[in-house]
Amino acid sequence: MKKAIVLILDGVGIGELPDAAEYGDEGSNTLVNLARSCGGLKLPVLEQLGLGNITAIDGVKQVDKPLACFGKMAEKSPGKDSTSGHWELFGLILEKPFPTYPNGFPDETIKEFETRINHKVIGNIPASGTEIIKKLGDEHIQTGKPIVYTSADSVFQIACHTAVFSLNELYRFCEIARKLLTKEHNVARVIARPFTGESPDFYRTKDRRDYSILPPEPTLLDIAKENGLNVIAIGKIDDLFGHRGYTKSYHSVNDLECVNFVLKAINEIDKGLIIANFIQFDMDWGHRNDTVGFKNGLIEIDRGIGKIIEKIEENDILFITADHGNDPTTPSTDHSREYVPILALTSKRSGKNLEVRKSFSDLAKTIAQYFGINGIKNGKTFLNDCIA
Repeated sequence: MKKAIVLILDGVGIGELPDAAEYGDEGSNTLVNLARSCGGLKLPVLEQLGLGNITAIDGVKQVDKPLACFGKMAEKSPGKDSTSGHWELFGLILEKPFPTYPNGFPDETIKEFETRINHKVIGNIPASGTEIIKKLGDEHIQTGKPIVYTSADSVFQIACHTAVFSLNELYRFCEIARKLLTKEHNVARVIARPFTGESPDFYRTKDRRDYSILPPEPTLLDIAKENGLNVIAIGKIDDLFGHRGYTKSYHSVNDLECVNFVLKAINEIDKGLIIANFIQFDMDWGHRNDTVGFKNGLIEIDRGIGKIIEKIEENDILFITADHGNDPTTPSTDHSREYVPILALTSKRSGKNLEVRKSFSDLAKTIAQYFGINGIKNGKTFLNDCIA
């Protein structure tokens, strides 16, 4: 039997795209800049797979005989958010970007949201999630008004202290917002951002929840499921695809638990698609410009990938990639418009240079060919390079 396992290191980009300057991301290079700032990265598993063969990364050597096929992929969809990145990885390319709100959401949208939830809100500005709860947390507790904010990405975020609103109440607010934000305001994601603690040391809990817009067309997840394959979604994958296209999902609170769920899924199925999103690179370290946390997270995941590789069977194929960049060394705390790495490991344990792929959807096309299923119209397969 055969399994395709996709590990998505959220925000781990590998160099600015040609149009990065249009997004304010000129000079961004998450892996390379991080390695330089930290005095080099020690990632022995990823090194042997061929990560250092993609581009020069301090501390990660170029190896003569990489175990995996290696390269990098360019995003065709406009934007640099998790939703468009993940959708393109699995075959859906957007023609226009999701709307963003650098000046906050329109007054009429906020007023309608307030009417529907029966509460006034505060905020309605672009902000870092950790900074806005420091700035508005006390007012939120005193007034009972939810905090609404956005970022450079297409998101409508709602932050509430767990002592003011229960998780279920916060999730209900998000469901209402998701139904409201359609047509010209169809933001990619509504995100629940619960926090707790006391001023000035408020901190976000692990109970974040994403409410993504539904993909307008079938993705590889839908097609694989329709063809009778097991599709296991780990991390925030189910949220990003509008809770569609999978047979089982596991939510992880951190990347180490995500590794354990991947190992569990490998043992659970003989044939199918396993997709895992490792969110901490983006959520905990990239957005906070925490280079030390980012570096340590990579070291931990490198070990975790080693454990996953030990479970790979003869006909399985393992892919390691990302959805966008999130360079923690730049002044920005937002995503960055970057290439993403692609590593593809088979039982052959011998890799070729996949060069620069023109679309993230090359991954979807490759997996579709691997399973012998049709329906992915975008991308160009590189399966033959992996198995020849």
